[in-house]
Amino acid sequence: MMIRIGHGYDIHRLESNVQKNGIILGGIEIPYEKNFVAHSDGDVLIHALIDALLGAAGLGDIGQHFPDTDPKYKNADSRILLQNVLQKITKLNYCVNNVDITIIAEKPKLAPHISTMRECLAAELQISYADVNVKAKTNEQCDAVGHREAIVVFAVVTLLNDSLMEKVV
Repeated sequence: MMIRIGHGYDIHRLESNVQKNGIILGGIEIPYEKNFVAHSDGDVLIHALIDALLGAAGLGDIGQHFPDTDPKYKNADSRILLQNVLQKITKLNYCVNNVDITIIAEKPKLAPHISTMRECLAAELQISYADVNVKAKTNEQCDAVGHREAIVVFAVVTLLNDSLMEKVV
């Protein structure tokens, strides 16, 4: 059976904005006094996941597929970008086996939102809730993340070759 592993990383700065409060993380809106500085909706979790998926499939990175210089991605919904990437990996006969994601953020507190993020991601990826793991850590008040100036996400995915799966089952 062919198994592919991908690793993704992303970081977005945070800023206070009286016009808009809150962040989108893992496909869900989370109330917060700050928001992401980003070309798209800034969903740093889905961006790291997209990079991991593209890496596992050998398809480059998010910037190659959705450049921040292209106006059509201004304020783009990251879930739509994720669906686009899933179509690309499906055409290569890969399916998502599991994902493991680590969010590093001092604030907002993410524990109350982890289950909803997992549900959203499982639905988007068309895999079971048990195959999506999301964990949140702090940076112990160190660096930009620890000073609440940014949020970082690391994602690891495994893909299986779908055509080989049929032979195994």
